[in-house]
Amino acid sequence: MVAPQIDPHDSCSDQPLVLRLQDILTSISKEIECGNIGQSESLVSELVKFLDSIESDHSNDDIKNNAYEVLSEIYKFLSSSSLDQAVIDALSFELPKTVTRFAGVSSSCSEIVNSVIDRFVATCSPRDMLSILCEALDSLIKTTKLSDNFVPLLSGLSKVLLFTQRRHFEQVKVAVPVILKVLMNVSSESDDENTEPLFDRAIGIADSIHAVSTKLGGGAKEKLCALLGLYVLQIMVLVSISMECKVSKCVPLISQLSHFFPFCRLSYLGLITGCDVDTMTNMIIGEDEDDYKSCISYVEQGASLSVIWGHVSDQVAQAAEEDLTTVKSELKSNQTKKWQAIGMLKHILSSGNLPYEFKEHAINFLLDITDENISQENDGDHNDFSSYMPSVFAALQAVVMVIIYSPSSALRKKTFDAFKRVVAEIPRSEKRDFLKAMIINCNSPSMVAILLDLVRQEVLKENQQRTSIRNQVLPAENIARADALFWPAVVLELVDLVLRPQKGGPPLLPEHGDAVWLSLSSLVTLRFNLLLEVLHYSVLSALNLYRFVLLTESKEESNSEVLSKSNLQRAYHEWLLPLQTLVTGIMTENKNDCDEFAVDTVCTLNPVELVLYRCIELVEEKLKHST
Repeated sequence: MVAPQIDPHDSCSDQPLVLRLQDILTSISKEIECGNIGQSESLVSELVKFLDSIESDHSNDDIKNNAYEVLSEIYKFLSSSSLDQAVIDALSFELPKTVTRFAGVSSSCSEIVNSVIDRFVATCSPRDMLSILCEALDSLIKTTKLSDNFVPLLSGLSKVLLFTQRRHFEQVKVAVPVILKVLMNVSSESDDENTEPLFDRAIGIADSIHAVSTKLGGGAKEKLCALLGLYVLQIMVLVSISMECKVSKCVPLISQLSHFFPFCRLSYLGLITGCDVDTMTNMIIGEDEDDYKSCISYVEQGASLSVIWGHVSDQVAQAAEEDLTTVKSELKSNQTKKWQAIGMLKHILSSGNLPYEFKEHAINFLLDITDENISQENDGDHNDFSSYMPSVFAALQAVVMVIIYSPSSALRKKTFDAFKRVVAEIPRSEKRDFLKAMIINCNSPSMVAILLDLVRQEVLKENQQRTSIRNQVLPAENIARADALFWPAVVLELVDLVLRPQKGGPPLLPEHGDAVWLSLSSLVTLRFNLLLEVLHYSVLSALNLYRFVLLTESKEESNSEVLSKSNLQRAYHEWLLPLQTLVTGIMTENKNDCDEFAVDTVCTLNPVELVLYRCIELVEEKLKHST
């Protein structure tokens, strides 16, 4: 018997919803018993359409009541002891993803949806249900972001994993990307503020993976533990982002996640250096599994974040069974591990999703593992720095972004202190290229000025060392070493980058995004203000650096290339005179104007003009005596 297609909202029908549902379910059961597979599949589709038609305005009490009655009847039907297993199997392919849409209607509906899915999990093949629930999650994410709708499916998955009998790693590996996709999409895009139950179920799945792992041995256990570790680290990031760093709300969840670390053989030292992440990733992901790598793209951020959470909360550190003081001490004394840790912190410092509170804790951690007063003599301990230079460079670029954009002046100052400490630990042989690369890749005039001042401080330090060495009675090779300390070529190159850009003309303006929306007059004003900023910060610092080098080399009467005739002429004709023309023109235009903008312009350029003319005088004097 084929049940008629009836709209539950059709006023012409007097048949109650439950009776119509009973008719459809009874028809499905009869057709399956008779072996009419095609007809039964058609009726299952009809059942899905019937249920979909009920799902409309969830704020309407009548709809809530209808949904509750229909769900109750479905659960009653599935719980019948006389029901054929073939009927349950047929319904299991469609009902889980259909009924879970009612979980957000009301708490009572949610309870019955959970019971329905639990019934399928208890009676159907675990392998089939794993596939069915994963497909239901993947299908549901395309239609809704309401977290309540996903909770029953995740709860069902946690139970299915416990029922699996073999190929545990392979089955968990299939489920993890689907689960993480749901968590990522719902936590980032949903308007629902209460995502805690969603993460509770995700942690429940981690508990199931842990329980299964305890029953295994050898390589199977190691691989499943590695997968569990990556899963936990990915969730830790999603929790931190979605909960908007409400520490009191996050700590219980983060503590539960950290509780898995000892079992997965994860240590704070291995996490903050990235070693544990590499080990786990290499163990379970092949070279050709790029899609799988994308689903756990946050694990490195999760590794560094897990340690920072331990820095934030003693409760979290205790859950991970870690002593953070010992970890910091190890990092402070082991330069290689310190470089690795600094590189890992970039995943927090460069994140656009994490609140600044995390970045501040990361900076505090960085201050804890670096020395305030470090000796520059011990260069031999850092021979391996070149291999870590890319990651440290990326980390310091992220530190610079915090310095520039942090809304807190206290955090900006603290971050700059951390930046200077890290730069101080970079070996002398690498520091010149490092600072040069930082300046080349920086678009902020004020930050370029700060970096140039760091170069000036380094020049001063090394000049003092050179003078000290020369005043001693030393072999010729040590005198040669003293002469090699200075940075003449690097200084000239850095000054050249600022005062004579590659494209020629005046100093380049920093990138300022898309300004198409600005009117022509406002765009001109904007570019003029940017030019003044460049002149005031980076150009003034470059001129001060060049003047400092000229004076230093003149006092020592050295044969430095800074004082060579060719370099003096280059500076005079390619840097100083073009800059003089630019500054003089702007000053002339604004000197007799009394409006506030003109006065500010003159005041801004006065220091630039003074240092510029002093540099011109020094160069002209040196050129007179050059041969």
